[in-house]
Amino acid sequence: MNGNVWRDANVLRWLAAYGASLVGDGIYFLALGWTAAQTAGPAEVGLVMAVGAVPRALLMLGGGVVADRFGPRLVVVSSDAVRCAVILALALVVALTAPGLWVLVLVALVFGVVDALFMPAVGALPPRIAGPGQLVRVQGLRSLAERVGHTAGPPVAGLAMGLGGPAAAFGTASALFGLSLVLLLAVRITPLAALGGAGAVAGAAGPAESPGSAETPWQQLRSGIGYIRRHGLIGPLVLSGALSQLGTSAPLTLGLILLAGDRGWGPGGVGWIVGGMGAGAAASALLLTLIPRFPRAGAVQNLTLIVGSAGIGGLVLAPSLAVAVALAVLTGLVCGICGGLAVALIQTSTDPSYLGRVSSVMAFTAVGLAPLAYPVFGFAADLWGVTPVFLAGAGVSMAGAVVGTSAPAVRRAELAFA
Repeated sequence: MNGNVWRDANVLRWLAAYGASLVGDGIYFLALGWTAAQTAGPAEVGLVMAVGAVPRALLMLGGGVVADRFGPRLVVVSSDAVRCAVILALALVVALTAPGLWVLVLVALVFGVVDALFMPAVGALPPRIAGPGQLVRVQGLRSLAERVGHTAGPPVAGLAMGLGGPAAAFGTASALFGLSLVLLLAVRITPLAALGGAGAVAGAAGPAESPGSAETPWQQLRSGIGYIRRHGLIGPLVLSGALSQLGTSAPLTLGLILLAGDRGWGPGGVGWIVGGMGAGAAASALLLTLIPRFPRAGAVQNLTLIVGSAGIGGLVLAPSLAVAVALAVLTGLVCGICGGLAVALIQTSTDPSYLGRVSSVMAFTAVGLAPLAYPVFGFAADLWGVTPVFLAGAGVSMAGAVVGTSAPAVRRAELAFA
């Protein structure tokens, strides 16, 4: 395997496939909302846009079991094939007739189910395509791909719809899913038997057992959750990440809108803060990719979570928009490093046969659990105002750092580097 991941053709094929899939996702989502708006009112449009989140949240943990049971590559390839076929069919329907709302709801539900399978599987792939010493760099490249994908999707969708309407946008998304499928089929995957056992990270202590082939899916799910809970490194890092997601997701979305309204910064102010956060995150992705090693990775991960949590709390105390934007850049930088190191530490210490289930739990906290904080944040902000609720969210995130700091295996954790 090439010593530099940015020169490893196999890693770059996976990265290009992932990026193409992300751009396709962005195009699909915007085109779906636009198509719904042409045939229904605002409430129905909101239903179409939100309905995919239900199966994604309900089935995410099961998606990890599927990835471990059948292999992450098969699941990812199948997911892209289904998305390519479904969106191509939708493009034809939109081109030939005006689809009813039920068609769009059905497509959104299918995408939610596919996402519940795709996300754990794609999270389990990096250890199968790169060595333990390259995982931090792979996470940096993956973060860059996510930034590019999320940024490129909407303008490409707008261009496609301007040229040929929603049908052209859906056709473009289908073509990108097809490109992703072709690239993934060319990616070489290390067989499970060739991967080492758990505890590849220094300081990691945990069980190395693998699930028996006779286990039912429900038993596999329970054993995966038990594996995370008992592991001295993975358990604290997953709990720490869940607390951070719960504490920061609502402040960095709904909270910024309310904050900008209170301070008179307007929509432009929200855009500047979000843009600053994105710029910091992009810089962190470059650092993770280019820096040859991170000594005392566990301690650095905890430190960056502390600084990032404080930075999020500082946004609501910023005396001006310029200060808030500067804090957003710093917060995006340190939080990006924190997340990249956490994922690399978890993946290098996870028994290979549990990678899908561990990845599914991490994804569930981000897309299934964290959004539950939105209505709580809004209700609390109505009662007590934005500032105390914003600071409380930063405090919950800081509690995640306390969990990590309290775990000896996390404090001592090191990452191997090639």
